[in-house]
Amino acid sequence: MAADTVQPTQATTAPADTGSGGLPQFDLAQWPGQMVWMLIIFTFMFVMFARVFVPKVGGTIADREDRVSGDFGAARKLKEEADALAQAAAAEMDQARAAAQKLAVDAKAKAKAEAAKREALEEAKLAEMLAKSDSLLTAARDAAMGHVRGIAEETAGLIVSKLTGSAATAAEIKSAGA
Repeated sequence: MAADTVQPTQATTAPADTGSGGLPQFDLAQWPGQMVWMLIIFTFMFVMFARVFVPKVGGTIADREDRVSGDFGAARKLKEEADALAQAAAAEMDQARAAAQKLAVDAKAKAKAEAAKREALEEAKLAEMLAKSDSLLTAARDAAMGHVRGIAEETAGLIVSKLTGSAATAAEIKSAGA
């Protein structure tokens, strides 16, 4: 079926013999022409490399080196500026810290002074109140003792009258208590 539709291929013929015995580069008779063309091509390539390609590549390399060294110089300069700014910032921070500590010490001293002043005022008030209360207590004690003396004289008079049956005079009771 499929074999019935297959057509035969055409026969190919071998190329005609050119009379050369192989590869032309190995044929010694053709070497002088090949050498001339090789010399022309290499000279052309040498001139092109020496005059066009190498200067372009060298220029590109030089530009790149200049750019890199410029970038390194700029980076070094920026680093020095950043270091200077960091040192300035550190110095400012130290100054601010010292000012804050001084302010804290001053505020603490002021608060202590105010507290001592208030404490002295309160102690003075307390001492005054203590003196007043002492005088009031002394007056109350003296008043109470005065009443006690009167009560004691009266009680002593009643006791004497009960024991002896006769009433004692106030002068006798006072002289007995002294």
